[in-house]
Amino acid sequence: MNLTVLHVEGCPSLEPLVDELTGLVGARTDITVTTVLVESEQQATHLGFHGSPTILVDGVDPFPSPPETAGLSCRVYSDSSGRLAGVPSRAALAAALGIEA
Repeated sequence: MNLTVLHVEGCPSLEPLVDELTGLVGARTDITVTTVLVESEQQATHLGFHGSPTILVDGVDPFPSPPETAGLSCRVYSDSSGRLAGVPSRAALAAALGIEA
């Protein structure tokens, strides 16, 4: 499984998301985590970037947003209780990856 984290320069949620993913993935060698800096609106549209950070699991955003939200901006995620945060909850990430939290 390939996990790609798309982000803009200086995104404060990048490090917490990468840390959470690294914690979930652990020592598994079948999962890679990479980061990609998104630098232009054109690149954002091409990648389906819906704000920073956006995670792609094998190229697919498991937390889909409307197409019109693509662009160089921050992204927020909501959990099952409606709480908003800069990264998905650990449980939501684990479910999206199909692994135990």
